[in-house]
Amino acid sequence: MNTRILVFLSLLIGIGAVLHAVIPPFFFGMRPDMMLAMMFLGIILFPKLSYVFVLSIATGLMSALTTTVPGGQLANLVDKPLTALAFLGMFLSLKKILKETAAPVLTAIGTIISGSIFLSFVLFFAGIMEASFGVMFITVVLPAAAVNTIAMIIIYPIAQNIMKRTHYAQSMSVS
Repeated sequence: MNTRILVFLSLLIGIGAVLHAVIPPFFFGMRPDMMLAMMFLGIILFPKLSYVFVLSIATGLMSALTTTVPGGQLANLVDKPLTALAFLGMFLSLKKILKETAAPVLTAIGTIISGSIFLSFVLFFAGIMEASFGVMFITVVLPAAAVNTIAMIIIYPIAQNIMKRTHYAQSMSVS
């Protein structure tokens, strides 16, 4: 594994953690997970299984440490790796078809997958929250998908531009 890529991915996780901390909760202490959007960006920029695995574990740990949802700690540790693998599979199979819209479209789908896994774990397996899946999905997951998609529409072109200007991607293949 390339240390420069790991440092870049850790910066994305840190940015996501800061964004996650400043966004207010919507419903039952749940808030949009901006670390999820940063994880998706890291997967798009470096779609290699080893990086995705490390990124998803680190994102899950950071999300677990910052969650305000009862039972969300364990749910985040389960959710992030599963979501990252699903996102990587979708990205690798659909990037040629979707081209420029791949990042925002897959971010919306990935957030919905992540939210579904998270809610299922918290509501059914942990049995901590007394709310219905449908209500939580509509009031938390769908708005989070919208916020993450808008964030990706703004952030992805900036990240692409930074990668091009710094020749970061080219230096990664040489090292």
